[in-house]
Amino acid sequence: MSILRSVIAIVLGYAVFAVSAGLLFRLTGRDPHAPQSAGFMLFAVVYGIAFAGVGGILASRVAQGKGTVHAAFVTLLIALGATISLVASPGAGATWSQWSALVLMAPAAWGAAAISARRRAS
Repeated sequence: MSILRSVIAIVLGYAVFAVSAGLLFRLTGRDPHAPQSAGFMLFAVVYGIAFAGVGGILASRVAQGKGTVHAAFVTLLIALGATISLVASPGAGATWSQWSALVLMAPAAWGAAAISARRRAS
């Protein structure tokens, strides 16, 4: 497997998550760093978990090998982005989107890829 294929796999996997998140907030006209209704937060978190999972699976499949290593890199990128956002704006606005990305969405990228890999192996 080439390094280029690995990089493309990771970038594509992360892009699925990041672009979908950007579209969600742009299309709904909501600020991810502002307080939101409980219903919207629940929807956004489930949406983010789903797209993080799709991104992790995509990274694993595009890479063709190494199991879930590439999904783990997608997980790290999601977690890194959320952490940087939290650190860069302490005390500024609501942090529900960053914490949910860090605690729920990032692990979903690896978890979905691991479940998918196990199912393919059976």
